[in-house]
Amino acid sequence: MTSEARTHDSRHPVFAAVVMALLLAVLNIGLWWWANRPNGPADLQGSISGFAYSPFQRYQSPFDNDKPSDAQITSDLKLMARYTQHIRTYDALQNPEIYRLAKKQGLDVMAGAWIDRRLVHNDDEIRAVISLAHRYPKTITRVLIGNEVLLRDDVKPDRLMAYLDRARAAIRQPVSVAEPWHIWEKYPELVQHVDFIAVHLLPYWEGVPVSRERALKDALDRYYELRRLYPDKPIVVGEVGWPSNGDRFHYAEPSVSNEAIFLRQWFQAAREQHITYYVMEAFDQPWKEQLGEGRTGAYWGMFGADRKPKFPFTGPVTEDTGWPFKALAASLLALIPMIWFGRRYSRFKLAGRFFFMLLLQLAAGVIVWAATLPFNFYLSPFDWAMLVLLFPAQIAIIAILLINGFEFTEVLWRKRWLRHAELLEPDPPEKQPFVSIHLACYNEPPEMVQVTLDSLAALDYQNYEVLVIDNNTKNPDVWKPVEAYCEQLGPRFRFFHLEPWPGFKAGALNFGLKETDDRAEVIAVVDADYVVRPDWLSRLTGHFHDADVAVVQCPQAHRDFEDNTFRRWTAWEYDGFFRIGMHHRNERNAIIQHGTMTMVRRSALEGTGGWSEWTICEDAELGLRLMHAGYQLVYVDELMGKGLTPADFKAYKSQRYRWAFGAMQILKGRWDWLVQKGPLSAGQRFHFLTGWFSWFADALHFVFTMMALFWTAGMIALPQYFSLPMQLFLIPVIGFFIAKALFGIVLYRARVPCSWRDTLTASVASMGLSHAIARGIMHGLTRQKTAFVVTAKSRRLGESSFAAFAPVREELLMAVALALAVGGMAFSFGSTYLEGTLWMIILGAQAIPYVSALTGAWVAHRSA
Repeated sequence: MTSEARTHDSRHPVFAAVVMALLLAVLNIGLWWWANRPNGPADLQGSISGFAYSPFQRYQSPFDNDKPSDAQITSDLKLMARYTQHIRTYDALQNPEIYRLAKKQGLDVMAGAWIDRRLVHNDDEIRAVISLAHRYPKTITRVLIGNEVLLRDDVKPDRLMAYLDRARAAIRQPVSVAEPWHIWEKYPELVQHVDFIAVHLLPYWEGVPVSRERALKDALDRYYELRRLYPDKPIVVGEVGWPSNGDRFHYAEPSVSNEAIFLRQWFQAAREQHITYYVMEAFDQPWKEQLGEGRTGAYWGMFGADRKPKFPFTGPVTEDTGWPFKALAASLLALIPMIWFGRRYSRFKLAGRFFFMLLLQLAAGVIVWAATLPFNFYLSPFDWAMLVLLFPAQIAIIAILLINGFEFTEVLWRKRWLRHAELLEPDPPEKQPFVSIHLACYNEPPEMVQVTLDSLAALDYQNYEVLVIDNNTKNPDVWKPVEAYCEQLGPRFRFFHLEPWPGFKAGALNFGLKETDDRAEVIAVVDADYVVRPDWLSRLTGHFHDADVAVVQCPQAHRDFEDNTFRRWTAWEYDGFFRIGMHHRNERNAIIQHGTMTMVRRSALEGTGGWSEWTICEDAELGLRLMHAGYQLVYVDELMGKGLTPADFKAYKSQRYRWAFGAMQILKGRWDWLVQKGPLSAGQRFHFLTGWFSWFADALHFVFTMMALFWTAGMIALPQYFSLPMQLFLIPVIGFFIAKALFGIVLYRARVPCSWRDTLTASVASMGLSHAIARGIMHGLTRQKTAFVVTAKSRRLGESSFAAFAPVREELLMAVALALAVGGMAFSFGSTYLEGTLWMIILGAQAIPYVSALTGAWVAHRSA
């Protein structure tokens, strides 16, 4: 190859990475543009008929003593005067200075008296509005006695009509009450007690979408229906508008562009048809989130709480005017990682590189969106506190998804495995390294251990011994038959009974290491339930001729599960890691050494300190320690031995709990190795830090579930303080559930030789372990030690159906709590809000692992 050709070839991956990164950046910007594409409603022409006006500023509320000042009200009135000569108020007692200041600005006021269930207060309001009407006869042009009083059922119709008659008798201005259209239809007698009909036309609360002018048509239809019913009464539209943010109501979606479209359509139609109206409302009122209308109540203003227009009154309308900056930020955030990945992993197929770079760009987009979206809302300090807590969790979710996506990409779209070891031709006896096979057991059924010993006796290998170390088995009827069987098999088999003996399995293996034949170069470890292939040693020990190799590892595999439903579920669940995860880790010499079907170079084992007794996952810790010492670990994906799956769901759970707990012990004990640059390669540190992220996801799942239950209880019991979660919280969570499920199923179908049914049942088995893993993670992070529980491989007899659920009582409680939460949400919110429906879906998704655990426990019981 010429120098020029070599240069071109070396630059090609960089060129391809840059091209793909730029293409995805452009696509990202295009996606932001599409989500914020301009809309072109009719321009505002002329003046607006009127504004509904509440004077409270951003951090003010009628519920506290911080009232708007005269200067603030005057500023508001001057701003509204640029667009209209008419405003509407809602109360007479709270802000009476409005009328005096409105007079100075030359504004007409439709004055309101606030009527509710406080009868004394109602009398005071009516007296106050009558007094104001006399004091400002030219400024106050109409009077409203109450706002949606009958809608809220604050007083009965007879009392309200008495209030209206009292006001009409005391003042000259026309008097009415403001109610939605259907209240005027329901109470035709009310029309006889008013001088005009003040109607609210809010198609958002009818659940009507803005598209194709359906919302405008709905409002006009309601208006003309009242005109038909009451042709002799003038009609004033007391409120008309659309929210710019908040919760979706049926098909009605609050957004800035929808507010602009509806209002500008309404302005044109009302001008043409000579309709008097008041826009609901002039300025956003954040305090209205406390009124029970959800988050939407705060966002009805044409102007924000900052008194700035939300949308232009002429020309096209863009939903988020800041989208170009956000799109650019997302593109820049992802650009360098995308180029690095495309260059670093040029050995992946083009489709794989493009897929993962797309994930990186989407992750950057979600981060920018999640970081900026809260600024579109009027959040309380409590909301911000929740965001501060939840935003890191969202980053963790994105990180977990990217880690899973990297595994997905490498397994599916590699051109070849970089590190792939196979079975070797057997060495002649004189070249065979001497192997000492260690079998540690505790309270195992003798007949099961004898089957394992028979398979070891049948090995087609000359140079080996077998040490059976029985560790603290109390009952002689259990360990003595094994001792006798070892004597029967001959001098190659040596039996040791240790009682008492510390250190659990690691302690037993360390004892065996001291008793090992001096000739042994390799220590092999096998579990007491395994049946090994005769060529296990002969086809693998040749790898130790390479002095850098310290471990030769075969997969865990299982037998005798085909006719037992529960064992079949678990057997295929285990298989996924060895077909997928171990290959992925092996690419960077970062496999997890597990405790059976493993061979270790004796000098490396003894030279690095033997088996660690401070962790209950001594096998995984040894693998990490050997990597830290610079050794190579070889993974041969051949089923050289098969054992038994856990006997029941209790054993299955306790084993995974132990693994999770031990992983956290290793993480804490070897933290400096994993975060500092040193003997471990970047790839090894990556896998040992992130390989447990899926388990961290289970712990996050538990934490999120507890928070979700707390928040749901708050929404049901105290809706004035707890609102529906924003899409900011919901969309990434739902996306994570879907993506993780798809990644797992696709990889299983590609790598694990089982049926679709086995794939799905393995998924159920895996999800059923989520709570056990979460407990193991949290206990491992907060405790130093836990009991070492040997995984039972034989069935417990005589278990009742009720007792079958004893191992999953916590999962049962969680499932019941989530079911009650979904039921409570359905009863309280129904399908009114999209956010409410999404929240119920999330609660249902949160329940899947707990229901899976109950299912697994029942299947295990029925499979006896």
